[in-house]
Amino acid sequence: MIRKTLPALAVALGACSAPEPASRALHPPGPPPLPQAASDGTCRAREVVPAVYEQVMGEVQVVQAEIAEDGTVLRPPVYRRAPVPRLVRPRSEMTFEALCGHQMTPDFIASLQRALAARGYFAGNVTGALDGPTAAAVRKYQAERGLDSGQVSLATARELGLVAVPRDTL
Repeated sequence: MIRKTLPALAVALGACSAPEPASRALHPPGPPPLPQAASDGTCRAREVVPAVYEQVMGEVQVVQAEIAEDGTVLRPPVYRRAPVPRLVRPRSEMTFEALCGHQMTPDFIASLQRALAARGYFAGNVTGALDGPTAAAVRKYQAERGLDSGQVSLATARELGLVAVPRDTL
């Protein structure tokens, strides 16, 4: 009977897979999804800004106080000094006007790569793909202008001369 159940168990175990690590589940591989057009024809990108913590010295309780039923303290709590996290900047989300997904064609991305290369931000090959080096160059270019994102904003595309500037803003 054991011989008959072992192959079934092996098949069942083989069908199971280990859960995906938490870090991969939170940050899926590849570039962020491209913004889609809203009803008014504009697109907005959404970027999550992670929280920032720093380690500061604080007191950590290592032994709880012992309290009698009448409320008197039989033994006070014991604390020790240890590094504890302190929130510097809470998690937030930023949204900004961006290029729509249908505008991010290989020809447009190649032009973006050439424009960033001409300004010294991109040193890779012009591939027409929004790959890691391209997103890093976009992030560096935009961060110097106050937008820390690897997604191409509409303002950046206009500044690089890749998208027409509306007449009413001239």
